[in-house]
Amino acid sequence: QVQLVESGGGLVQAGGSLRLSCVASGFTFSQYAMGWFRQAPGAEREFVAALNWSGFTTYYSDSVKGRFTISRDNAKDTVYLQMNSLSPNDTAVYYCARRILHPVMMWTVLAEYDLWGRGTQVTVSS
Repeated sequence: QVQLVESGGGLVQAGGSLRLSCVASGFTFSQYAMGWFRQAPGAEREFVAALNWSGFTTYYSDSVKGRFTISRDNAKDTVYLQMNSLSPNDTAVYYCARRILHPVMMWTVLAEYDLWGRGTQVTVSS
């Protein structure tokens, strides 16, 4: 079954850290770039971070740059999002996504991603 399954969300105090994981199955994970997005209540889904197939090229939104780190382990078919210095503004459902094989638009565009997980809730208390 082709799917992405996120885990690692939870409740954390401001200033704390969490590491999200996303396990892929049903496709050749190492061929695909991957991304993380998030959606806060009442807001649109927004780009957080992404990386290419090897993990050597990464991209971040300005709001998380310097605090979050995206990485991958192709041997484990897993992509990670290490989140440090969390603030209440980071509260959202976080989604893992697979980028299409032949992208034509920017990394931040949702339409460039063709497979999504169900998401994991991250809540940061003040």
